[in-house]
Amino acid sequence: MAAAKNKKDWRGAVKGILKAELKRRNLSYAELAEKLRAIGIEDNERNISNKIARGTFTAIFFVQCMEAIGVRTIHLGEDT
Repeated sequence: MAAAKNKKDWRGAVKGILKAELKRRNLSYAELAEKLRAIGIEDNERNISNKIARGTFTAIFFVQCMEAIGVRTIHLGEDT
């Protein structure tokens, strides 16, 4: 059972990265939907909100969001 205590919350980590990038740019889900639309991705605010809240989006969706909002570098953890 010790392994379960140390298990990383991958879903929460990825969701946190996306939410942090949106917050850093002061963007709402509606604005993210507009930016996705500008790069040819059709999705609406409600679907985006649900995907992010659940943290069950695909890597493709994650990269599309990063591209749409202008993220070029992602830091996955603290450097030690």
